[in-house]
Amino acid sequence: MAKLFTPYQVKDVQLKNRIVMSPMCMYSSTEENGMLTPFHHTHYLSRAVGQVGLIMVEATAVMPEGRISKHDLGIWSDDHIPGFKHLNEQIHLYGAKSGIQLAHAGRKAVLDSPIYAPSPIPFHKTDKVPVEMTIDDIEETISAFQEGAKRAREADFDILEIHAAHGYLINEFLSPLTNKRQDSYGGNKEGRFLFLRRVIQAVQAEWNGPIFVRLSTDEYDEDGNTLNDILYISQQLKALGVDLIDCSSGGVIPKTVSSYPGYQVKRAEKIKHEIGIDTGAVGLITSGILAEEILQNERADLIFIGRELLSNPYWPKVAATELKTELEAPVQYKRGW
Repeated sequence: MAKLFTPYQVKDVQLKNRIVMSPMCMYSSTEENGMLTPFHHTHYLSRAVGQVGLIMVEATAVMPEGRISKHDLGIWSDDHIPGFKHLNEQIHLYGAKSGIQLAHAGRKAVLDSPIYAPSPIPFHKTDKVPVEMTIDDIEETISAFQEGAKRAREADFDILEIHAAHGYLINEFLSPLTNKRQDSYGGNKEGRFLFLRRVIQAVQAEWNGPIFVRLSTDEYDEDGNTLNDILYISQQLKALGVDLIDCSSGGVIPKTVSSYPGYQVKRAEKIKHEIGIDTGAVGLITSGILAEEILQNERADLIFIGRELLSNPYWPKVAATELKTELEAPVQYKRGW
């Protein structure tokens, strides 16, 4: 059997295969209160029916001001728990596991209300200038991540991912491009890592299950985090007990980079082998053959699929056919599988 379709064990959670639906914002919470809508149920459940091993729910804001847009999902209120709990019940019916990505947009929030960042530097020159976070703001935000983790547990998620990539708030603290603070949360790499350290520790107070962290492993700027900085962050994540680093890149500054199938895999491979922590590969992985090459050569442990799953909820079946592997059909679809 192709390795793509072998189980993956993380703590007490076993994924039936190594295909992960990458967290992708849908901007479909039309009531502007962060609630799930019928679209979200259709969107996520169809991928569970399609035999994805782990369904990762999109970036979900731990605070209202942490939304990327007013149509983002939220987990800042106990009112959000029942909807997620029902979604997870349905996902589990199809043999998939569920994860949620806890997030705060920082300076990349596009909202009418004030937005927040470690330093008052806008993403684009024409964007709203963020409010520089005070120590009280930082403490409140760390508590919000902790409360988000508690609600994720109560909603029966299997895996929790902390969004520390793509130029959002945690990434803004990590990067010298966006963190110009002179207090304990800025300066050297140890100071810039402190916010993420404390977020993880706060989350762990409420969450005993697997923790993933999505990291921008390349900032594509000579003044940004170097590879050695990324390896330092990765080592610290391992020491804190993080189970897997979801290795993405970019988004810290408005810069377009050349992309090609598997263009981010080299960093996933390097972190996996130099630090000794499991990694997830993501980024234009469009075929089962490419996914299998990554796994067979131990370049990563999980395959995060984004755009291919947007275009085809049954991408696992396509990949299985490419790899000449039998994939059990949902009972309802056996006649056409």
